[in-house]
Amino acid sequence: MLLNYITIAWRNLLKKKVYSFINIVGLGTGMACCVLIFMFVQDEISFDQFNVKKERVYRIIHGTAQEGTNPDYSSFWVWGNAPIGPALQFEFPEIEKVVQFSGRGDILFTVGDVTQQEDGIVFMDSTVFDVFSWELIAGDSKTALVAPYSVVLDESTARKYFGDDNALGKTLRGSEVSGRSAEGDYTVTGIMKDLPSNSHLRFNTLLSRSTNIQYRPGVFDSWGYVDSYTYFLVNDQFDQASFEARLPEFIERRAGDGRGENYVIGIESLNDVYLRSEVQRQPGDTGSLSNIYVFSIIGLFILFIAIINFMNLSTARSMERAKEVGIRKSIGADKNSLMIQFLGESLIIVLLSAIVAVIFISMAMPLMNNLTGKELEVYRILNWQTIPFILGIIIIVGLLAGSYPALILSSFRPVMILKGINKSDARGVNLRKGLVVFQFSLSIALIAGTIIVYGQMSHLLDKDMGFDKEHMVVVDYNYDEKVNDVSSSLENELENRPDVLSVAFSRSVPGSHFPNAFTTIETPEGEMKGDGQAIFQVGLDFIDHYNLELIAGRSYSRDYSSDSTAALVLNEAAARQYGYVNPADIVGKKFDQWGRAGTVIGVVKDFNFISLHNTVEPLTLPFEAYASRYMSLKVDGENLPSTLSQIESKWKELVPHRPFIYSFLDEDFNRQYESDFRFRQIFTTFSVLAILIACLGLLGLATYTAEQRTKEIGIRKVLGAEVSSIVALLSRDFIKLVLVAIILAIPVTWYAMNSWLEGFAYRIEIEWWVYLLAGSGAVIVALATISSQAIKAALMNPVKSLKSE
Repeated sequence: MLLNYITIAWRNLLKKKVYSFINIVGLGTGMACCVLIFMFVQDEISFDQFNVKKERVYRIIHGTAQEGTNPDYSSFWVWGNAPIGPALQFEFPEIEKVVQFSGRGDILFTVGDVTQQEDGIVFMDSTVFDVFSWELIAGDSKTALVAPYSVVLDESTARKYFGDDNALGKTLRGSEVSGRSAEGDYTVTGIMKDLPSNSHLRFNTLLSRSTNIQYRPGVFDSWGYVDSYTYFLVNDQFDQASFEARLPEFIERRAGDGRGENYVIGIESLNDVYLRSEVQRQPGDTGSLSNIYVFSIIGLFILFIAIINFMNLSTARSMERAKEVGIRKSIGADKNSLMIQFLGESLIIVLLSAIVAVIFISMAMPLMNNLTGKELEVYRILNWQTIPFILGIIIIVGLLAGSYPALILSSFRPVMILKGINKSDARGVNLRKGLVVFQFSLSIALIAGTIIVYGQMSHLLDKDMGFDKEHMVVVDYNYDEKVNDVSSSLENELENRPDVLSVAFSRSVPGSHFPNAFTTIETPEGEMKGDGQAIFQVGLDFIDHYNLELIAGRSYSRDYSSDSTAALVLNEAAARQYGYVNPADIVGKKFDQWGRAGTVIGVVKDFNFISLHNTVEPLTLPFEAYASRYMSLKVDGENLPSTLSQIESKWKELVPHRPFIYSFLDEDFNRQYESDFRFRQIFTTFSVLAILIACLGLLGLATYTAEQRTKEIGIRKVLGAEVSSIVALLSRDFIKLVLVAIILAIPVTWYAMNSWLEGFAYRIEIEWWVYLLAGSGAVIVALATISSQAIKAALMNPVKSLKSE
């Protein structure tokens, strides 16, 4: 009998080629999309899981909180002071190892005649290999980062400088590291494998932390100086709740006045760092748990839509096999054997769909990697965790799709079936209607979601940020003192060119890294109030160069020699931070910041120097001529390649030792939204696929409906019906279902997308026309799909459909 079932299933597939194609390709596409999304999700949740001791690794986060209030962790930093590490290890015996490292920096490495700037540099503790599972393939992990001027390179960096030669023991000449004293000859004491792509920390070069300590030992004892990340490894008896309960007393005793009375710390598990951390100043990449949920839901939506297609066509065509059921039951087949037959046929189709899915996945991998920016590979999903998931999909889909013909047809009374009496059609029709409504509700939700995502991303790009970023070239020279020494000459020489409109120097530019400063400013009550805020150390012409709007006071000027030491410009948010509702009232007030004291001379209008995920923070812009890292050039957009070539020539003439490394500010700034753009690409791509799969199923149903009503259409045509009326007749029922789907999709879409938009400080509002556009799009797509078959049926010669009567 099993062989007979397989033969019958194969004959049915060949007999109805169109339906077989729609079922197999539609379901295969849905399964492929679901698996591709699952691969992306699996990669995201796998971050840092390669660390063998991941369950015992934590990190310190730093912030402030008023006594008696719960801390707001979204305002905390991972970046903090250095003394916290040794102090914790001394007082908490459950801490086995502490590893601290600096913020990422850049260094100029020279080997022979080759000089290159490396931008993945950190000063790292020698204990790093005891805490993280980073594989050292050459050198001793215990001593590699102990001595000053030791360097551990990853394989790619070692190969870049030394080719296939053994780099161990060789020397690189290094410059300062992003303004930190560290110039000298570095000995390669270790080679480690390139960090896995699913590591939240991304370094290619580790310099021994002792190198930095020997130049500025006092900094590493200061509780108020921020330039360290602190991770630690605990023992198996670690009790997190007990540990956290002891932290306030520890901070009160050890930190003293070094960080102020409201200074508090907390801890985060390594398992939570990538997807669940809300804190700021991260040392590496972070993901989005909400995006994971969104993509998972889309993957399930697509799979459900494909399953619904399968179920709709199965239920629609099931009555064609009613007589087969009647004959089988009349010659002795029982209900169980018939259920096994129909479920088996469904599983065969699902297995064929799975083969198609594998083919589609292999073909789509390059596109998926391009969309996600990852290096996803098929073999990575074939493990003990994923194989049960894939087999589960196949079995569940097969059971769902075969459930109706298996349960309903197997229960028919053979006498009634063979007499042509069938009372079960209504159940199948209502089921199909319900499934079509559910299917198009998902599709409309995805259409509306895509519109909202595109609208928000366009808002990010089009919003006036409050500064000029178009045609702005930024040259990164990494605080090089020799460049700063000739900055005036560079500015004068370059501004003499007609295609260079203006030049400015600064330590930070919008979208780049910036430090924070503790600043004391006179309040409206005449008291001196201390607070921290972001700081852009800028050159004399920075404010005019970036076209920042001055709303009170004046900017820095060559006419005032005291501006270099005793003047300060800040933004509106900083003025409000010190109690000034009217920004003009802070002008002339005294300030003290980083050893500079004087008066506030001006206030600029708030501008978005960080991404629109955040509101504008308080910012001070002190004039500092010799702490710059960037040279910004506003250029004429005409003949840009020639302009850049001539700027580079002048650069090489005045600072020949330094590579000319430039970028465009608008591209750099928009890179903050890279994950958002990827979200948009993935969301849109899979939404379109979901809609296409839904249309494929609708096409199958429309084809089936037209076939079932062929004789009715023929009679109507003989009686004078127009083609348009027949098309309307066949389309009307489907369009009603789509309209019901629109009503159901609106609240779901609003809730989901409103939650997503909450991640942006500057967001669009969801307008009513979004749903009108999404609904209209769904109706148009449905009409186009249905009409193709309706018109074909309406144009058919009625003689062919009626000749058997």
